[in-house]
Amino acid sequence: MLKQINETADYIKSKVDNLPKIAIILGTGLGALVDSIEDAQYIPYTEIPNFPVSTVEGHSGNLIFGMLGGKRVMAMQGRFHYYEGYDMKEVTFPVRVMKALGIETLFVSNAAGGMNKEFQVGDIMIITDHINLFPENPLRGKNYNELGTRFPAMTEAYSHRLINLAKDIAKENDIRIMEGVYVGTSGPTFETPAEYEFFRIIGGDAVGMSTVPEVIVANHASMEVFGVSVITDLGGKDITEVPTHEEVQKAAMKAQPKMVEIMKNLVSRI
Repeated sequence: MLKQINETADYIKSKVDNLPKIAIILGTGLGALVDSIEDAQYIPYTEIPNFPVSTVEGHSGNLIFGMLGGKRVMAMQGRFHYYEGYDMKEVTFPVRVMKALGIETLFVSNAAGGMNKEFQVGDIMIITDHINLFPENPLRGKNYNELGTRFPAMTEAYSHRLINLAKDIAKENDIRIMEGVYVGTSGPTFETPAEYEFFRIIGGDAVGMSTVPEVIVANHASMEVFGVSVITDLGGKDITEVPTHEEVQKAAMKAQPKMVEIMKNLVSRI
């Protein structure tokens, strides 16, 4: 694993001159944030040694380096999911490579189903914490001290400093912002009404099929993390609409300008 990480990092270093300290993982329907990245350099996943290739519609599959909010950034246009058949080491491999490249701050975004009764489709939810309901933890197995401690604390998995900064930015730009707990599940099925109710009862505000493994590994690697969900559908016993992947993408695209505004300003201020 260490050999693969270093091999991949060395390849990227050979292609990119000025490596950033900030990375962004873009989720379903949110990939167009890259339109705001200036002087962008694209590296397709298919060209990167040891990299998986995203199989999900709406996930383009490129590493992008450039300027956002006046800062040098690295962006993943498309991520890897457990439900695609990858194991957790493969899902989180890009985060390991990020650390090897010198990334110190990680931004993650996703589309999520909302079960908080105050949420509306199109809302942006700052992730304050998560509940891991994946069947496997990405840190299971041999621990490499070079990558992080055996038992990493998850007390502040999502940076309080960055959360407060993002809330200030949203207020300044008159953007409705919500906060909540993200529940991570394996997918690929959307949740049943009873599952939505269960997730709400145990403390969840939104649910999705990504993000949690990446955030666990980022914390293991001592990165500062900020996470945001776009609420693309609502679920529960009183919700009769049936979500589809296409509707999720459309809702994410509609919310995109607000998310871009927050991300750009947040990057510029850290």
